[in-house]
Amino acid sequence: MTQANELGAPAWTGEHTVLTGSCSWTDKTLVEDADWYPKRTMSAEERLRYYSGQSPLTEIDSTYYAPPAEQQAALWTERTPDGFRFDVKAYSLLTGHPTRPRSLWRDLREGLDPEVAEKRNVYAKHLDPEAMDEAWRRFEAALRPMHEAGKLGAVLFQYPPWFGPRRENRAEIEALRERLPDYGISVEFRSPRWLESERDRERTLGMLSDLGLVFVSVDAPEISGLLRLMAVTNPDLFMVRFHGRSDGTWKDTSRSAAERFRYLYSAEELKELAPSIAEHAAEARETHLLMNNCYRDYSVRNAAQLRDLLAHDPD
Repeated sequence: MTQANELGAPAWTGEHTVLTGSCSWTDKTLVEDADWYPKRTMSAEERLRYYSGQSPLTEIDSTYYAPPAEQQAALWTERTPDGFRFDVKAYSLLTGHPTRPRSLWRDLREGLDPEVAEKRNVYAKHLDPEAMDEAWRRFEAALRPMHEAGKLGAVLFQYPPWFGPRRENRAEIEALRERLPDYGISVEFRSPRWLESERDRERTLGMLSDLGLVFVSVDAPEISGLLRLMAVTNPDLFMVRFHGRSDGTWKDTSRSAAERFRYLYSAEELKELAPSIAEHAAEARETHLLMNNCYRDYSVRNAAQLRDLLAHDPD
């Protein structure tokens, strides 16, 4: 077996570790349209090994569109060096997003009512409770190899804009710890209402803190209405996801994800954010800074820039 590269450099090590990375190492525009990888003919294994030698952290986005297989999670784990971290995006079915029926496990898909199976998208409400319990169990089991190797950072639950601060939604969040008791769990809200007022912010952050869940801070376009709020709700992990600042493409779902988040942060913009990041990173054992502007090499370039900024001037 080919040995994994040495781990890409973190920004900080020691009592507080700070890792930077991209939300994708496989985006088509990065692989085919940029010169970041040494060769465009690299295999999937070679790309991950190269990526992990440049950066100690990534996010797996493909698990949102289709649940992972345990064998695939084991391969990702084997192809990366010790100390590498994967944050894994939760399957769309588990976060209230529309889900393509064909992405379901075959037996669960075959258990759908015929008229539901013909729909373009299905939701959790279309599966019976036993089937949903099984979906959660299989998702948890698939990530077990990564967790046992110490490489699973957190499972990211990114909730849609229509998932507001209602009683039933709070109950859904409260159930996460029971669903995935062994894993780190992070929560990103796309509805601004969770943080709309000071009272809302206190209630939301307090809920996550009481549950031991990680609040995902975001840097996003102004049109999103999302507050740029940094907070640590679990001393084990502080997380920030950077979505770029392109107002014109934020809501354009007809574009690819790379096109929607096509934005290259300037050195000045990153430098402006660095002091607040450093302040909160000092409150957590580990910090994950994830660039979601995955157009060409934008995210990997900005991740390296932010790493160097924090490494040279952590204060």
